[in-house]
Amino acid sequence: MKRKADKPQAAAPVSAFAARKARQQQAQSAAAAVEKPVAFEPAGEPPSKKARRSPEEATAGEQERTQPRRSTRRKDVDPVEQPAEEARRVTRSHKAPQPKAQDIAPSTEEHASSDAESEAENAAVEEANGVGFTPLQGDDDEYESPADTPVQMQDFPLSKTRLNKNNVVYSDEHRLCVRIKEKMSLVFIGHYDLWVKRGVVSLMGAKLHPSSRVYRVYAPSTHSLPVIKCVSGVDGAAEVEVKSCHSGIYRLRHLSPLYERVWNSKNTAADKLTLKNVSPSTKRTFSVLYTSADDSLKRHLRPLHLEKQWSSAIKSLSQRGGRLRALICGPKGSGKSTFSRYLLNHLLSPAPQTETSHRNTDGVAFLDLDPGQPEFSPMGQVYLAHLRSPVFGPPFSHPSLDDSRNGTIVRAHHIGANSPKEDPDHYVLAAKDLMDRYRSLLADYPQCPLIINYPGWIFGLGLEVATYLVSSLGLSDVVYMSDKGPAEVIEPLGQAASQAKVPLTILPSQPTDFVSRSSAQLRSMQMQSYFHMTHPSDMETPLWHGQPLARTQPFQVHYSGPNQDIQGIMVMGSQIHPDLLSEVLEGSIVAIVAVESSNALLGSTSTPDSTTTTPAVAVDAASDIIMADDDDHTNRPQPATTDLSSNIARTPESLPYLFAGSGSSNPFDPRKSHSLGLALVRSIDPASHTIDLATPIPSSRIQRARQHGHALVLVRGLLDNPNWAISEDYYAARSEQKRYRDSLEKLAKRNTSKAVVDAEEARRQQRVAEMLKDRVRRASTNVPWMTVIEDHRNRQADGAAGTQREKGLWKLRKQAYAGSGSEGEGDW
Repeated sequence: MKRKADKPQAAAPVSAFAARKARQQQAQSAAAAVEKPVAFEPAGEPPSKKARRSPEEATAGEQERTQPRRSTRRKDVDPVEQPAEEARRVTRSHKAPQPKAQDIAPSTEEHASSDAESEAENAAVEEANGVGFTPLQGDDDEYESPADTPVQMQDFPLSKTRLNKNNVVYSDEHRLCVRIKEKMSLVFIGHYDLWVKRGVVSLMGAKLHPSSRVYRVYAPSTHSLPVIKCVSGVDGAAEVEVKSCHSGIYRLRHLSPLYERVWNSKNTAADKLTLKNVSPSTKRTFSVLYTSADDSLKRHLRPLHLEKQWSSAIKSLSQRGGRLRALICGPKGSGKSTFSRYLLNHLLSPAPQTETSHRNTDGVAFLDLDPGQPEFSPMGQVYLAHLRSPVFGPPFSHPSLDDSRNGTIVRAHHIGANSPKEDPDHYVLAAKDLMDRYRSLLADYPQCPLIINYPGWIFGLGLEVATYLVSSLGLSDVVYMSDKGPAEVIEPLGQAASQAKVPLTILPSQPTDFVSRSSAQLRSMQMQSYFHMTHPSDMETPLWHGQPLARTQPFQVHYSGPNQDIQGIMVMGSQIHPDLLSEVLEGSIVAIVAVESSNALLGSTSTPDSTTTTPAVAVDAASDIIMADDDDHTNRPQPATTDLSSNIARTPESLPYLFAGSGSSNPFDPRKSHSLGLALVRSIDPASHTIDLATPIPSSRIQRARQHGHALVLVRGLLDNPNWAISEDYYAARSEQKRYRDSLEKLAKRNTSKAVVDAEEARRQQRVAEMLKDRVRRASTNVPWMTVIEDHRNRQADGAAGTQREKGLWKLRKQAYAGSGSEGEGDW
C-alpha cells in the first residue's frame, strides 16, 4: 500500500510571485556555480574581460578542442535553406555588441511564429510573408534585451471562479452575465464593457458598486491582465455583465505587427460552455481564462495582483481625501505607473459615503512628469489632467483625454524628448507651472487630490530635481518604489522630505520579469494609437480608425503669405542651417505649441511692442474661422496676436525658422505657452506655402487658441522617428491581400460541387490578386529598412525552433544603483 506522500501528483499551477522567486534563486545558484563573485564589483555587472585560466583548465580546453565535436545542426534543414542557416549560425557566433531592446523591431522569426499561431485568431490577421527588420546598434538602454535563455512557460492560475450552469445567469453571442462569489475572481482577455448589477467588485484598484454605469475595460496580452474580484455581494455573490464592444482598436493590427496577438484568439473552454446555443464560429471580443494554458496562442499571460504593502499604502493615502498631494518616484521598472493607476482608480471609486469619511465629487488631478511613458498623453509631454472616472487599460488604450467623460487635459507642455535630462531647467519650470495650474483648479474643485508621477530619472541630476520638487511643491506624501535603496538616493530624498515635513513611504518594487513588447515598441504603439483615435461628440468612448495616415485627409496650414496660420517653426537641440529645415521637418513628429506672449522665449529680449504685418494678417485669418457662425461678429474686438518676427528667419522655401539662443534654441517659457498636441508633417509644398499635417487635435482647440491671439508654432523635438507611420501603408496592403486570399478560399470551399470555375470569374480574381500584389510591392519601396523575403521557408523553419527570442519575449534587468547608467536613460 502506497503512502499518500508517495503518490505521483500533477504539477499544479504556480503563482507569478512563486515563479519569479524560483527563477531568481535558480539564476543566483547558476551564477555562483559558474564564477566566483568579485568583491569590488556591483552585483550583476559582468567582468571587464575574461578571467585568466589556470594551467589545468588550459590543458582541459586543449583536449576538448582535439576531440571531435557532435554536430548541433538540425538534420532537417532543407538544401535551399542551408545558406540562410549558415548565416544565422555565423551571426550567433559573432561577438558584436548586442543590439538594445528598444531599438529592435519585431524580428523576422518573431513574425513567422506569431502569424503561424494567429491564423485561427481572426480572419483579418496578417500572414508573416515578407518583412524583416534591420536591428539598430549603439543605443544606450542597458536594462532590457531579448530573452536569450529559454524561459519555462508555466501554467499560471488566473481565475478562481469556474463557470457552470449555477453561476452563469445568461449568455449569448454578445453578453455574459455571471455570479462571482466573495473573495473569488474572474479574468478576461480582450476588450469589453463591464456592468456591475449586484454586489461590489474590485478592478485595478477601483471598487465598483451597483449602478447604471458601464465601464470600458481593455485587457491586452502586452500587460498583466486585470482581475475582477468580488469584495462583497448579495447572498454571498456579486453579479456582473460583460459585453462585447467594438471600439475599432483591433483594426490597428492591420497597420502594425506590434498589435498582432494582442487580444483574444480562439474561444476557450469557458467560452464554448457559454456559447452552446449559437453558431460555432461566433466569437466575442473577450474570452474567459482559468489559467494561462487556456490561451490558444500560448502567450506569456500573467494576472495583475498587488503586493500587500501596496494595498495598505493605497488605503492609507486615500484616507487623506482632498488633502492628498503625493509624489510617486523610484527607479525604472519599479511599478510607479501601476501604483499611480491603482491609487487614481481607488480615489475615483464611486464608494458610498458610509464606507469612508471622504466621498470624491471633485475628481482627481494627475500631474504626469514622465515624458517617456506618459499615461494620458503622447510621448514628449508633461501635463496636468483632471480625471473624473476610473480608467481600465494600458496607456495605448487612452493616449489622450479630449474633454471626454473620463477627464480632460488642463494644460500640457512639450519637452521634446523622452527624457528631461536634455533640458532640466525647462523641465522644472514646466513642472512648477503645472503645479500653479493645479492650485488654480482648486478654486473650482476644492476637494481634488493630486497624484504626481515622476520618471525613473532618480540618480544624479534627476535626484536633485526630485528633491527640489519635494521641497517646493507643497506635497503631503512622497512614495519611493524600491525597498532596496540605494542609500545614496534614499538619504537625500528622506532629508528633503523631512525638511518639508512630508512623510516618506518606501514600498517594494513589483517589476515584471518578461514582457512581450520593449519600451520603444510600447511607445510606438501608444503614438500610433494617439494618431488613429477619435472622440465623436455623440459618444462617451473613443473610436479608432484603421486607415493609414498617408490615405487620410490632411490638415493643411499656410506658413507664409496673406493667410498665414503657422507663425514659426522651431527645432529643439542643435542649431541647423535654414536650408536644411524642410528636410528635417518633413516626415517628423512636431508639437503644435500655442505661444501666449511675444516674449515667451526664455532668454529672449523681444518685447510685446515689436510690430510686423504678419500678426495682423493672422488675426484676420483666425477671425474668419472662429466667427463664421457668429451673427454679431462685426463689432467684436480683434484680439492682439503674439509677435515672434524678431527671431524668425526665412528659408529658401519661405519657412519661418524660429531660433533664439546660442548653439541650441531657447525653449518657450511654460508660463507663457502651452502644447495643443502632436502632429505628423506629411509634406511641404513650397509653391503654395502650405504644410500638410496629420493630427488628432480637434479643430475647436486650435480655433480657441487663435481666438485668444496665440501664435501657433511647430516644434520639432528629439522624439523617436515615426517608422510606424511610414510602414502603415505596407502592412495595410498585406492585410488586404491576406483578406482577399481568405475570401477566395472560403468561396472555393462553398463551391466544391462545381467542377469548373467560370473562366471570366477566374480572370477577374487573377486581376484582383495581381493588383493587390502590386500594391504590396509598391508600398514596400517606401520603407527602405524593410526587406521583402520571397522564399518564406527560411522564416517558417526558424519559427519552428520556438526559442524565447522568436516568441517575442523581452527580459527586464533592473539595476538600482548610482553607477548603473540610469541617469542617461531615456526609457523609464
